[in-house]
Amino acid sequence: MCAQMEATLSKEQLRQKLLQPDVISGSEILLRSLLLEGVDCVFGYPGGAVLYIYDAMHGNPDFKHLLTRHEQGAIHAADGYARSTGKVGVCIATSGPGATNLVTGIATAYMDSVPLVVITGNVATQFIGTDAFQEADITGITMPITKHSYLVRKVEDLPRIIHEAFHIANTGRKGPVLIDIPKDVSALKTKFVYPETIDIRGYNPTVQPNKLQVDKLLQAIQEAERPVIIAGGGVVYANAAPELIEFVDKTQIPITTTLLGLGGFPSGHELWMGMPGMHGTYTANQAIQNADLIISIGSRFDDRVTMNLDGFAPNVKKIAHIDVDPAEIGKNVKTDIPVVGDVKAVLRIANEKAKPAPAKEWIAEIAAMKRQFPLKYKDSDDELKPQFVIEMINETTKGEAIVTTDVGQHQMWAAQYYKFQNPRSFISSGGLGTMGFGFPSAIGAQMGNPDKLVVSINGDGGMQMCAQELAICAINNIPVKVVIINNQVLGMVRQWQEIIYDNRYSHIDLAGSPDFVKLAEAYGVKGLRATTKEEARKAWQEALDTPGPVVIDFVVPKGENVFPMVTAGSTLSQMILGDSE
Repeated sequence: MCAQMEATLSKEQLRQKLLQPDVISGSEILLRSLLLEGVDCVFGYPGGAVLYIYDAMHGNPDFKHLLTRHEQGAIHAADGYARSTGKVGVCIATSGPGATNLVTGIATAYMDSVPLVVITGNVATQFIGTDAFQEADITGITMPITKHSYLVRKVEDLPRIIHEAFHIANTGRKGPVLIDIPKDVSALKTKFVYPETIDIRGYNPTVQPNKLQVDKLLQAIQEAERPVIIAGGGVVYANAAPELIEFVDKTQIPITTTLLGLGGFPSGHELWMGMPGMHGTYTANQAIQNADLIISIGSRFDDRVTMNLDGFAPNVKKIAHIDVDPAEIGKNVKTDIPVVGDVKAVLRIANEKAKPAPAKEWIAEIAAMKRQFPLKYKDSDDELKPQFVIEMINETTKGEAIVTTDVGQHQMWAAQYYKFQNPRSFISSGGLGTMGFGFPSAIGAQMGNPDKLVVSINGDGGMQMCAQELAICAINNIPVKVVIINNQVLGMVRQWQEIIYDNRYSHIDLAGSPDFVKLAEAYGVKGLRATTKEEARKAWQEALDTPGPVVIDFVVPKGENVFPMVTAGSTLSQMILGDSE
């Protein structure tokens, strides 16, 4: 697998070899630079504008590349690799349609603060702006959805640009950086000189917080009777899970984790309340609505968490917000205690003086709510319920698997019923809600974590958006376990049409979908199907016992809904409990 470099040289010997000031092409500069940045796997798809780059890969034993079957598959795989490893994900595509096919994946990574370096080819410099064959202004197209972008006009600039791109992508608020390389630049030669330092004028993210602001936060905790922590993806991306556990243990504040924060705090902890928001737990939402102090840690007060802002946290006296991006603080909710800095750095400082909040009665109240209003559903021996499938996967993996999801009902069931124990174990498109993300992101996660179990949970709709990537699982024996929650409809759309649009079901029927077992077999992947609990247990165990990739088609009822639910325009207090009533 790509996660382990197979060179016979030691890492230091290889580095010294790569740093030699040879006169080489822009393409060779690119490959050397990526290796020097520690890249151990690149996902991509060749085409005319990047042929010099792919030619440089030929016969290069140190450079690992995985050919996906669509550029969208490449960037989602790079995204899953980045989220699961904490490293920068890298993908390559050609000019024009190759580059534009990456746009959805770039936007996905931008919304969720995922570090990617996206490399695109372009037409030769003399043809830029002439509407040449397969020309697209990809830097212009992606300007609103990249952290930064480069159009490389001089081959001499390429080492510096690559070094800067990795630094920008993986510091501060992380995100995608695009490098657009014209074809002639990839062919021209120059002496290779890799920069030892980085000096980017105007780019200096705040890492260390103002200690006076941390002191204000700690003082607010001592004055609070009903404090709540909302922890988000920023905790995971900052590798701050240990510091967060210490902070919660010292302050004894109940905590809820957002969709992208799942795994950033262990689900088995007595103070964890589950996920907040539209499909959050009763306890988490009620706690927010009754809190007198809210501490957001690496969470941006997304609309799916806050719902109607006019009714959000009506009893709160102070809101504290810890975030590395100052633009997020005060953007959606008024913040009384802003703390700008890296989450890990902030919590380390806070933990030096943190003391328990005077909130014993509040903790008892939270515990009572958790007992009285747990997540539950109407189980059945006649039908295979999707919640049962997730619970079964959780029980057999003990919450230790890396789980990727697509977008829809199955995503929410996974978030609700899989009990994540570790950071970087839940990978999902949060901000953009990208269908087609789940399966290829699992491939990237598996490439980055070859020794871990990776489970890709998908709907039958989203699975068909990137199903072609089954080919690379078969060819490379990538052992992802692909779960399809097959309800034969666009489930989340159907649920909204039932509840909000008075049962007016419009264009949601997925009749005509393939037989997923036969589809898997056509690609050379084992396919299994389950329609009952007994069949589900048997099929899932067979999947776990199979060393290679497996697709399991779990056929579930069309009409099953995700509850609890807060409809758009409602407040967190106006929850529809549904089957959990």
